[in-house]
Amino acid sequence: MHGLTVRWSLAGAAPDVLDELRAYVEDVSFANFAGLDGLRFKSWRARPGEWFEGSYAFATAEAREAFQTRFEAGAAESPGSRIIGSAPVTIEACEIVAVVEGPESFRASATFER
Repeated sequence: MHGLTVRWSLAGAAPDVLDELRAYVEDVSFANFAGLDGLRFKSWRARPGEWFEGSYAFATAEAREAFQTRFEAGAAESPGSRIIGSAPVTIEACEIVAVVEGPESFRASATFER
């Protein structure tokens, strides 16, 4: 699969920035990506006070490249950048070697237990 990682630094961001990011993902971003052609899955990951990241898996290299090109053109003004107050520090294409679904199964959801 054709992966993409987009990471923002949270160093120096407002103390409540992760709460704002969670709300944005739940209220807006999750639905936007649920309908993105060529996307197999996206996850949003974070380490409080360190970083916030979008991890993407696309069905084709062309789908990844098209999304990456569009995203890079407006990365500094993207919703994540506006909420955090800075542009991504990493936008990196990668290969996803394998994905396994464990016995607990996968559950798509805009929010998860904390």
